[in-house]
Amino acid sequence: MPSIEDNQRVWSNHRFAAHGEGWSRVWGGSPYEWWGTVYPRIREFLPAGTLLEIAIGHGRWTRYLVQLSDRLIGVDLVDKCVEHCRERFAEYPHASFHQNDGMSLAFVPDSSVDFAFSFDSLVHVDKQVIGAYLRQLAQKLKPDAAGFMHHSNLGAYVDPATGKLGFRNTNWRDLTMSASLFEDLCTEAGLCCVGQELGNWGTPHLTDCLSLVTPPGSPFARPNVVVENPGFMAEANALGTIARHYGAAAFPGLERERPAAVEPSALGRRGPVSP
Repeated sequence: MPSIEDNQRVWSNHRFAAHGEGWSRVWGGSPYEWWGTVYPRIREFLPAGTLLEIAIGHGRWTRYLVQLSDRLIGVDLVDKCVEHCRERFAEYPHASFHQNDGMSLAFVPDSSVDFAFSFDSLVHVDKQVIGAYLRQLAQKLKPDAAGFMHHSNLGAYVDPATGKLGFRNTNWRDLTMSASLFEDLCTEAGLCCVGQELGNWGTPHLTDCLSLVTPPGSPFARPNVVVENPGFMAEANALGTIARHYGAAAFPGLERERPAAVEPSALGRRGPVSP
């Protein structure tokens, strides 16, 4: 299982070419992944007052979230990622970026966060890290807030007798995390897990989970609803087909990819999305 030290080493040495766009290649680029996959799953929580993004990388999702928040707090384990985002989003005075130890949110005021977000990053961390973040989110979220966290479900496939998988872990997912464990960790932290989507990520197995959390008694509180989506990557491939036909790459005369538009409600408030 990837440790904090493993993550520190790997991402400190990663090039993050084109701000990490390679990870969105199947979708045809991050604009298509954002508007086609990520945004439809979180649109009910946006725009947000104070938005916390955990594991920002080079700002692949920050470029959209900064448009849809009055205050954005970004955090990452890797110092070069934090410095890069400080430079990339310097024109946004409502955004601040912090380096942590891979687990701490001590710099976030209690009861201050309207929406917490992490996508395509915490799949590489173990149950101790997820549990630590959930315990802190129980303190940092406002009573009517929510969180959206993308984490590993690979633990659901581990043979309890041997502790091993019956297939190759091709995407460096953590072996200790699963959807059911995430729900248990939420309960232990004093949060409610209210929705989970289990999806495949380039494999036939549902190795990934998108979980929604909220404080008890919030407008989003409900019994947990778990859905299996073995067509998650089919969605990605369909968006990739659209991107190849309609996207910037389909028009050789364009000098560069055009920045994606934001919600009309955010236009004029935050300006255009940074390229």
